[in-house]
Amino acid sequence: MHKYLPHTEADIKAMLDAIGVERIEDLFAEIPDSLKDFEMDLPKAHSEMELRKHFRELAKMNQPLIPFAGAGAYDHYTPSIIPYLIERQEFLTAYTPYQPEVSQGTLQYVFEYQTMITELTGMDVSNASMYDGATATAEAMFLAQATRKKNRVLVSATLNPYVRDVIDTYAHAKGIEVVTLPEVDGASDFSALEGSLDDDTAALIVQSPNVYGVIEELEGVKETLKQKKALLVVNQDPSTLAYLKPPADHGADIVVGDAQPLGIPLYFGGPYIGYMAATKKLMRKMPGRICGATEDTDGRRAFVLTLQAREQHIRRDKATSNICSNQSLMALFVTIYLSLMGVKGLKDVQKTSYNHAHYLYENLKGLKQFEAPFERPFFKEFTLRTTLDAEKMNQALKEKGYLGPFAHGTYDASKADLVTFAVTEKRTKEEMDELIRILGAL
Repeated sequence: MHKYLPHTEADIKAMLDAIGVERIEDLFAEIPDSLKDFEMDLPKAHSEMELRKHFRELAKMNQPLIPFAGAGAYDHYTPSIIPYLIERQEFLTAYTPYQPEVSQGTLQYVFEYQTMITELTGMDVSNASMYDGATATAEAMFLAQATRKKNRVLVSATLNPYVRDVIDTYAHAKGIEVVTLPEVDGASDFSALEGSLDDDTAALIVQSPNVYGVIEELEGVKETLKQKKALLVVNQDPSTLAYLKPPADHGADIVVGDAQPLGIPLYFGGPYIGYMAATKKLMRKMPGRICGATEDTDGRRAFVLTLQAREQHIRRDKATSNICSNQSLMALFVTIYLSLMGVKGLKDVQKTSYNHAHYLYENLKGLKQFEAPFERPFFKEFTLRTTLDAEKMNQALKEKGYLGPFAHGTYDASKADLVTFAVTEKRTKEEMDELIRILGAL
């Protein structure tokens, strides 16, 4: 019946016996019968015109919202030329450039992307992009473990909880112990760092700006970590590096994050792009691939993939990572965005985002429903304590066409009164004033 499936009845029985299951159907016991046994009411085939009309009707069901939520995805402006450029056939259909002689265009933009990431972070080297910021952070943990040969990592309590979930999942598979460094007053409690370190600690992972939007004070952290030869891993929104001190200046060994804020639309949650930059000492252990510049036999500048330590190239158990490469189309997206914006443009965007966030912060603090839980510097996100029910508040905002703030109670019931607003250059004064009016009336 399934002539291309190689498993015999004996093979299947042996595998089931090995995992202690009697029937293949038992593997799906968790799925309710109501989801397994039903007739699918599929419509008849459509013509092209009918299909286009059908999708237009479906699109009308979407409710466009003006976002004031961040927590890792930010609504920045996308220059209109970018979609036209990345949809060119040679870019849209490109795959891993294994043959450099026919892939010079792809290799060059990957090289430029790496250069821009190192300029932003101040680090020595960048890889050629990863899936997203969360998995990039987990890969940084693996990198620290591999280079330090230790099985324990410290993770700040102020890290985005969804990134922490991915770290925990990765750590479980490799037997890595993940220990939380406590928070105090909205920031990492670095006074507890020395007491949290031991000889088996590979790294500290900290986010700045953190989940509350607070800019972490990283001065002196690396010096403490050196006592146990542990690495400093910084997860950072790269767009904020237009103004904030680069992680390299704090002694960071690995810098990771999501490059989505560099012009990539929200896209209903993806595709995004994780970035990773590191010191030269860690270059050979970095996951994924690195694009290098060289010369051909005629002395002309050329580009190649180098240091390819993935499972396609070496023994799987020796590979730096099995899953790590991002579709480089998103790297091209970031490269075009940064090229168009330039230093001045990126600074202008971030300065406007900063000013807008502080305008909204000061006005919301003036409402009786909100107060500042801590007074710390922030960039384009800020956290307030509210007497309102966060779920009802966000529902009321949704009905008015707004995507409300990130509610911390969704992952920690003890933080049910904390909400974090994100504001970018796209938010107008009229939108912010209307948001303030709606919240003031609740």
